[in-house]
Amino acid sequence: MNTTVVSFPGFGIGEMTINKVAFTLPLFGGLEVRWYGILLTLGIVAGFLYAVYRGKFEGISTDDVIDFAIVTVVLAIVGARAYYVLTTLDEGIYHSFYDVVAIWEGGIAMYGSIIGGATAIVIVSRLKKFSKDRLLRMCDMVAPGVMLGQIIGRWGNFVNGEAHGVETSESFFLRMGLEYGGKMTYYHPTFLYESLWNLLGFVLINLFYKKKKFNGQVLLMYLAWYGFGRMFIEGLRTDSLYVGSFRISQVVGLLCFLICTALMVYILLRKKREQLDGESYAPVYEKCRGAHLAAHDREATEAQTADIDAIIANAAQARDEEKEKDDG
Repeated sequence: MNTTVVSFPGFGIGEMTINKVAFTLPLFGGLEVRWYGILLTLGIVAGFLYAVYRGKFEGISTDDVIDFAIVTVVLAIVGARAYYVLTTLDEGIYHSFYDVVAIWEGGIAMYGSIIGGATAIVIVSRLKKFSKDRLLRMCDMVAPGVMLGQIIGRWGNFVNGEAHGVETSESFFLRMGLEYGGKMTYYHPTFLYESLWNLLGFVLINLFYKKKKFNGQVLLMYLAWYGFGRMFIEGLRTDSLYVGSFRISQVVGLLCFLICTALMVYILLRKKREQLDGESYAPVYEKCRGAHLAAHDREATEAQTADIDAIIANAAQARDEEKEKDDG
């Protein structure tokens, strides 16, 4: 079915029909270009342009960003599909290699794209011989761009009428109506929740960006922020991927939040301790240096005094010798 009938009564938006196909190209008997693909592409382009913009602040050239983007986009897509396939193997829906790679028929996972993209960044940084510090700066400038891509890409789920939450009452303000079998049913618009959550995070992270205390902090902030929100939003969805009785995205979101938050606190405390140690060391150093200089000055003064005394003594002795010679 190539149309979605949707409504948002709480916003005063009545039933409207959305065609999932944006246009058809006269290729291979008619190649459909869907809004989902267009929105994902726009998200990727927006993320790339953001990375280019941040590259000026981080001292990383546009050419480097392009090199990373080419590999990252490919591995992010592969990772998103691989993650989905590996977590749905028990459903018995894969009977050939075509079934495994048929991403155009649906089935990708956000965490898989993050893993694939991160792997690509590490690989390219090794090939380009980036230092650890330069790699972390690259991750910082890419992370908010990923959020931007998510903000835009989630609206592809809206067009497809998918990735929604559980049913809700007709009195819930943010309810989203979807028509199935001629009947309008209301659900939690989890695609909207995640898009707005990422938008808020994107704004906050950009306000903070230039105040970061260490390279890699923006990446940790993104993973902690996204993980925290996804952990709750995933609990409302009806299409979650499971391992046993656990929702995978909830578990991964919780781990991202806990681990990244702990790392940020640890590194910030360590940086603060190093700063305090440096501040306390400086006065002690200056005090010791002052004492050393005082001792050195005292020794110099004593040496000068001794030299003067010697000169006076020598002069007196020479005078006495001269007097004795005159008396003789």
